[in-house]
Amino acid sequence: MTMPPPPQQPPGPYAGPYQQQPGPYQQPQQPGFPQQYPGPYGAPMPPQPPRKKNTGLVIGIVAGSLVLLGCLGFGVKMVIDGAGDDTPFPAATHKLTVPKTLVDGQYTLAQDMSGTEGKKVLDESHDSSVRAGGAAVAQYTAQSGDQVKALVVSGYYGQIKNPDHQRRSVLHGAGTAQNAKIETPAKDVTPAGSDVKVECEVLTNTEGGNQVTFPMCAWGDGNTAAGVGVVDSASLGQKPEDIDLAEAAELTLKVRAEMRKPIG
Repeated sequence: MTMPPPPQQPPGPYAGPYQQQPGPYQQPQQPGFPQQYPGPYGAPMPPQPPRKKNTGLVIGIVAGSLVLLGCLGFGVKMVIDGAGDDTPFPAATHKLTVPKTLVDGQYTLAQDMSGTEGKKVLDESHDSSVRAGGAAVAQYTAQSGDQVKALVVSGYYGQIKNPDHQRRSVLHGAGTAQNAKIETPAKDVTPAGSDVKVECEVLTNTEGGNQVTFPMCAWGDGNTAAGVGVVDSASLGQKPEDIDLAEAAELTLKVRAEMRKPIG
């Protein structure tokens, strides 16, 4: 009795006259790898969603740059203000500290570099108009939901003959750091009622293809001088003219009030 031939399978969607049958040495399709042909029924594969910008990484990069900005400002200051005079030094009554939090607890200390970067600046400084007693270099962070902020303070304390010059030099030095550009020149934005002058500028910094716009302010008095830079994830790509320097100046005075302490 003759057996009927087995039923033939209908050709698949990619069958054709030149379709090859699997041979003994053909590697099987590995699971988990995308097909090289269109999806079911000829529909194209859906595009991959764009990768989100790693805000935390950007903040970390720029915060590290801010430390260099502040330190460089101090180094430049100590070089260009080397001419002494007969003006007496003010009494050393206050110093800078590095508290665990800043601005009413909004910012938490992430790294205290006073003993490393700060010491390096002091060791390399030569200025006859300043008797530096110590440095304060620190990075703080704050986070609220998706918003991330980094605040960096870089300064020193001791006896300062010309506080105005020290303040301006810190800001000038920040603009000469690598990848930094001064977009809005330093100007006096001292809050009403303050007996300490504050100057602020707007800089941009480009790292890893990301441009960040941020304010940097500085103060100087007879015992302390420091620069304060703030990077906010909300300001990524922001225009320089949109930066609120008055707000940055207010924050700088809060930082000064919490870091500047009487000696003894």
